[in-house]
Amino acid sequence: MTELPSQKGIANESELNRDPITGTPGAHMLGTGAGAASGGIAGGAVGMVVAGPVGAVIGVAVGAVTGGLAGKTAAEVINPTAEERYWSEEYIKEPYFVTGRAYSYYARGFRSGWEGRVRHEGRSFAEAEAEMQAGYRLARSELDPDWNDVRSAAKAAWDRVDRNWKSKL
Repeated sequence: MTELPSQKGIANESELNRDPITGTPGAHMLGTGAGAASGGIAGGAVGMVVAGPVGAVIGVAVGAVTGGLAGKTAAEVINPTAEERYWSEEYIKEPYFVTGRAYSYYARGFRSGWEGRVRHEGRSFAEAEAEMQAGYRLARSELDPDWNDVRSAAKAAWDRVDRNWKSKL
């Protein structure tokens, strides 16, 4: 059995990132969903131009499947459980860390960074930042810090995934 990149170095069962329905290790719903959505939109647009409404329907279906597979492949580079563990142990070593701030203060920023890196494949952090910031602001509670306070954490997580991704190519 071939080991997925996201499974290398996994110490216990809880880190296998199992699919909630099938139990298959290495489930990457975020990447698959993001890829399917963008692929479906692109496929629908091309299909509409080439063959009208029927082509749009076919284009959406083909684009979603193709995009979903591409998104899953991209997402296999990260394991959210491993990223969460890494940052919860390492955040105090980051230059932007403020003494007294718990990991929970930075957690959503880190998550935005590693999820954003997969969601915005092919783009730089600078190119994707406005969308990431908008998503962060929509999902944040009144207790979460402002984007500007966790931007450095998001960038650090983005860069870590980027480095790991490039080392596995």
